[in-house]
Amino acid sequence: MRGAKSAKWVAIAAVVALSATACGGGGDDGDTKAAIDPDGTFSVEVGEPQNPLQPANTMESNGSIVIKSLFSGLVDYDSTGKISMVNADSVDTKDNKTFTVKLKAGWKFHDGTPVTSESYIKAWNWAANPDNKQTNSFWFSDIKGYDEVSGGKATEMSGLKAVDDTTFTIELSKALPYFVYKLGYEVFDPLPESFYKDPKAAGEKPVGNGPYKFVSWDHKKQIVVERNDDYQGPNKAKNGGVVFKNYAQLETAYQDLKSGNLDVMRQVAPRDLPVYKQDLGDRAVDQSYSAIQTVAVAFYTKQWKDIDPKVLQGLSMAIDRDTITKTVLQGTREPATGWVAKGVLGYTDNAAGDVTKYDPAKAKALIKEGGGVPGNKISIQYNADGGHKEWVEAVCGSITNATGVQCSGDSKADFQADTNARDAKQVKSLYRSGWVLDYPFISNFIRDLFGTKSDGNQGGFSNPEIDKLISQADSAASLEESEKLYQEIEKKLPEYMPSIPLWYYKVNAGYSEKVSGVKYAQDGDPILTGVQVKK
Repeated sequence: MRGAKSAKWVAIAAVVALSATACGGGGDDGDTKAAIDPDGTFSVEVGEPQNPLQPANTMESNGSIVIKSLFSGLVDYDSTGKISMVNADSVDTKDNKTFTVKLKAGWKFHDGTPVTSESYIKAWNWAANPDNKQTNSFWFSDIKGYDEVSGGKATEMSGLKAVDDTTFTIELSKALPYFVYKLGYEVFDPLPESFYKDPKAAGEKPVGNGPYKFVSWDHKKQIVVERNDDYQGPNKAKNGGVVFKNYAQLETAYQDLKSGNLDVMRQVAPRDLPVYKQDLGDRAVDQSYSAIQTVAVAFYTKQWKDIDPKVLQGLSMAIDRDTITKTVLQGTREPATGWVAKGVLGYTDNAAGDVTKYDPAKAKALIKEGGGVPGNKISIQYNADGGHKEWVEAVCGSITNATGVQCSGDSKADFQADTNARDAKQVKSLYRSGWVLDYPFISNFIRDLFGTKSDGNQGGFSNPEIDKLISQADSAASLEESEKLYQEIEKKLPEYMPSIPLWYYKVNAGYSEKVSGVKYAQDGDPILTGVQVKK
């Protein structure tokens, strides 16, 4: 996001879209007049990953984009949400409870060892074990035996069994109609045997099975990867490698882009939005992607622990989303009308009803009815390196003008510091939260954010009724029925206000004259493998 894979925190994501089916970028689809260097390298703007580069330990977009370059999983999705096979030859089920996975033969890790059934089973068991402190361990909770592993009673999930080197089965604790979609998230990537000798060291120098191989990581400066010439997947790199350049400020990155010292940006800062299209011409990118910005609530704090949802409804109705998106954000965001991002299966318009509509009088009345904001003062935590300062100040100004509640920004130096504060439950009041799809189904924006035990639920929201409804939606007999039940849950969220929806994201970015074929996927990240470097 940048901050969702939060879903992935945006700075979230986590779909490795295939270049043949991905959404378009700017006007340059590959300059046929320019000679292409197939071994040329290019640079991309990122921030410092929060954690070591382990697939199950990445819940933010700075680490996710690197993980996706180094690892490939069983399946992927195209821009329509259709599932495609990557390392899997097939994933079959007759009852949505037991799945048989057949792997494509000949795949190897970057150290030359084969990718086998055990490469997946052992990786998932290791990640599910609480002793290994993986931020995304709850993603394995659907698999039979997870409770025993997470509770320390076992080290292996009983639902995972190897049939042979290229076939294994996954048995869930109960049927889940959208489980195959979840397998596209990088938490389900395989790991080589060498990983377990020293997992911490492996996170610093990861060995994957993806289109690029790890070269080096100079912390807070850059990460370098090179093309994997032995890669067996469908998305082979059309370039020689990538340099992930670390920037403390998006404004600095943009100046480097204009001067040719940076090749691809993921997001332009608010300050540069008014001019970037004029500066870059048809190298400017303006397209929607499946992510949403919200103001999340630290429910574990004394201020919000037993708050009446009417107070949060009032704060939401005190935010003039239309004006802020048109002015501060230069029309590059669209006001949100619910909690689920556009482009996701299950999205519906206006799911939040009136709570996202600007109404100062109603806002003030609701806050009063709910007993008021404790202390009559709030703050919104955000990362200073993500271009958020301007809109946070605008949101605060809107709230204060409409209700009299004092509001200020709580700036953290970078996205790593921001997410560390969330993980440590050190948020003082509210925090900026962005979530990008990990898989294109509505549950990713509801269960994975608002379920009591979900890893993405960093604010501590917990409601027995919502948990019960999530369980019912997950138990549906079909994908279509599950989708409808999740849509009903979203319509009930205004009664509980687990967060305050702000707006849907768009990719507002660009690239240099050195590269062509730049496209952006449904998760908002540039599709690295499709970038071509000019001679």
